[in-house]
Amino acid sequence: MTTILIVDDEPRIVELARDYLEHAGFQVLTSGDGEDALAMAQARQPNLVILDLGLPGADGLDVTRRLRQTSAVPIVMLTARDRELDRVLGLELGADDYITKPFSPRELVARVRAVLRRAERPAAPDSDEVRAGDVRLQVATMRVDVAGREVDLTPTEFRLLELLARQPGRIFSRSQLLDAIHGVAFESYERAIDAHIKNLRRKLEPAQGRPRYIISVYGIGYRFADDRDLPDDHASDGRP
Repeated sequence: MTTILIVDDEPRIVELARDYLEHAGFQVLTSGDGEDALAMAQARQPNLVILDLGLPGADGLDVTRRLRQTSAVPIVMLTARDRELDRVLGLELGADDYITKPFSPRELVARVRAVLRRAERPAAPDSDEVRAGDVRLQVATMRVDVAGREVDLTPTEFRLLELLARQPGRIFSRSQLLDAIHGVAFESYERAIDAHIKNLRRKLEPAQGRPRYIISVYGIGYRFADDRDLPDDHASDGRP
């Protein structure tokens, strides 16, 4: 059974989310403290974590940062902090999605299912291996190596890279990328794509600020490098 860990210090929120998730068929664990949540995640290995930002002790951003040091478990942030800066920071630290309070519990269940679908190994992928230059993706195992160096990605980062690498040279708008990685576009929050691209570049690119693999198309979105791109021809393409 798929296990969800809810981390929130508001009992009413925990009860509401737990009831809807259990009704949807999930096994639910709960924690109201950041340190306890980290220990529980390590011991119980949940399939997804729903994480509040405003926690006692270690806050949600710190929990996300520490989880990402050892785990690629999908993370959905559930928070009353609706400032863009907080959302972008959470995504840059490795969260896969976010929902602001007050929230619809039905939407929460839908978001959880969408994130889990992205994290699942596809039963019948278009191709089990994707190669684009010296980047190689093994779809079934969600493994990535760049010039022989293995790179750890979150499920969302992997899905985004796979989409770009399958069609080198094709320009994807932020809206297209958002729709593709979310399955359903609940809201057009295109800054989320920039945050995920920033994380991908940090992990993939040999020189920060001079992207070799993921190329910005000013005013539109992004594309994966193709034969037009020479290895040293990226100095002017460092826009985020």
